[in-house]
Amino acid sequence: MSGENPMRWDCERRGCFNKKKRPKIEQFSECLPGKCAFGDVDGLAEINGHGLFLEWKPAPVDIRTGQRLTYERLTKTSLISVICIAGDAESMVVTHQAKFFRGKFYPWKTASIEDVKKSIRSWVKWTAGGTPP
Repeated sequence: MSGENPMRWDCERRGCFNKKKRPKIEQFSECLPGKCAFGDVDGLAEINGHGLFLEWKPAPVDIRTGQRLTYERLTKTSLISVICIAGDAESMVVTHQAKFFRGKFYPWKTASIEDVKKSIRSWVKWTAGGTPP
């Protein structure tokens, strides 16, 4: 069975997905202390108890302090890894990638979608006992 999970929402027919279906997470901000806020995850996979987050950006940017600290802390134990991807989400043209692994940020480098796929496959091999990605 394929792991494909295409978006089935038709914005032309049913309206803007962000307006109609995206939870308004800011409604919960009063429940969290200080400047803490809920964020979104652009992609998530789990294999053998390890999670991989995908974080999509339109261009290689400085990761905001709160997000950077979150990803550094969440990846420290190796239960979660994060691949940051820069590019055009509509066309899926990728220009750069970066990652958070074992609590460390590995800066943006020029990449293609094939490079990102290679990084994901490397992470998958690592979850099965291979060498770290």
